[in-house]
Amino acid sequence: MERPAKRLSLFSESQTLAMARKSRELKAQGVDVVSLSLGEPDLDTPLNVKEAAKQAIDDNWSHYPPVAGYPELREACARKFKEQNGLHYSPEQIIVSTGAKQSIANVVLSLIDPGDEVIIPAPYWVSYLEMVRLAEGVPVVIRAGIETDFKVSAQQLEAAITPRTQLIMYSSPSNPTGSCYTRAELEAFADVMRRHPHVMVLSDEIYEHILFKGEHVSIASLPNMSERVITVNGVSKGYAMTGWRIGYIGAPLWVAKACDKMQGQFTSGANSIAQRASIVAVNTPKADLMPMVEIFRKRRDLVVALFSDIPGMRVNVPDGAFYLFPDVSALLGRTYRGHMVNTSYELCMYLLEVAHVAMVSGDAFGAPECVRISYATSDDVLREAARRIKAALA
Repeated sequence: MERPAKRLSLFSESQTLAMARKSRELKAQGVDVVSLSLGEPDLDTPLNVKEAAKQAIDDNWSHYPPVAGYPELREACARKFKEQNGLHYSPEQIIVSTGAKQSIANVVLSLIDPGDEVIIPAPYWVSYLEMVRLAEGVPVVIRAGIETDFKVSAQQLEAAITPRTQLIMYSSPSNPTGSCYTRAELEAFADVMRRHPHVMVLSDEIYEHILFKGEHVSIASLPNMSERVITVNGVSKGYAMTGWRIGYIGAPLWVAKACDKMQGQFTSGANSIAQRASIVAVNTPKADLMPMVEIFRKRRDLVVALFSDIPGMRVNVPDGAFYLFPDVSALLGRTYRGHMVNTSYELCMYLLEVAHVAMVSGDAFGAPECVRISYATSDDVLREAARRIKAALA
C-alpha cells in the first residue's frame, strides 16, 4: 500500500528541476530542445580547483569530515567574508553544507516553529516558500513587479512584520530576477529591522560575484546588524562548481551551533574531496573572477536586446546573476489550436511543445505574470532560442 508521509503535501516539487526533467525526457526522444531553465553556468570549473581535488584524492582525504566542515575551509570562508564583505565571523561561526540549498534549509529548520511567520519578498527563489512550509511556518509574501525592478520597499517590509514574524529571507543578486539591492535600500531595510529586534534576516548572496553594476553589499555589514543576519554563500555560481555541492553560512554563534546540530543528524559533513577543492576556490582573488563576469555581462546585454524585440515580452535590465525575468502578461489569454493559454505555466508548456524551448514559469517564483530565462549558455543558443520563441508566439 502506497502511503507517503503527510508532510510531502505541505510543499511542491521544484518547478525548475521539473522543467529540466521534462527537457531531458524530450531530448531522450530525439527532440532538439533548447534549455533555458536551469541556473547553472555553462563554464567549466577552474583548473586549479580541479587539480586540488585530484591532489586531495591522492592525499587520501577520503574519511569522514567534521560535520561543520574542515577547519581550513571554515577559515578560508571567514577570511573571504572579512576581506570581500566586511563581515567578521570566526571559523566557529561558519557551517559548510552540501550546497547553499542545504545551508538555507538548515537555517529555516533551526529557527522556525509551527505558526512562525517568515517574510519572503516576491519574486523569490523557488525553494524558500517550500522550506518554510516544510518547517510548518507561515510564508508572508510581499510582492514587487517589473516597475520597481522586482525590488520591495522598506515600507512594504515594515507593514508585513507582526509579533509572529521570526525571519526575513531574500537573495541579492536575485534568483530569479537578477535584481540587486543597493546600499541605500539595504540601509532602509536595516532601519526597519532595528525597530523589530525579534526578527532575524537570511541574506542569500550566492550570486554576489556575478554583478554588473555598483557594489555588492552584505546587510550584515551594516551597523548593529551582524547579530541579526545569517549570510549564505557557496561555490556553485561564482566558481562554476554547481555539481561539487558546497555551500556555507556565516551566522551568530548560536545559529551556527543549531545548524551544526541539525546537519549532524541529516547528512553529517559535506563531501570531503569537494571541500578540499573549495578551499582553493574560496581563496581565489576576486579579480580573477572578472573574465567570467564579463562573459555574463555580454550575454545579459544580448538577451535584453533579443527578448525586447519579441512582441508581448516586457523586459527590464538585470544588474546581476544570469537570469532575465520578462513580464508576459500581454501574451496570456491567447489561443492555440483551440486551447487557451491563460497562465505563464501554460505559456512555458506551449513553448516547450511548439518551439522546443524550456523556460520556467513565474508561478514558481511568486510572479505568475513572468517567466524565467537563464542565459547561462552560449550566444548561439540564446539567439536560436529567441528566434524559436518569436516564431512560436507569432
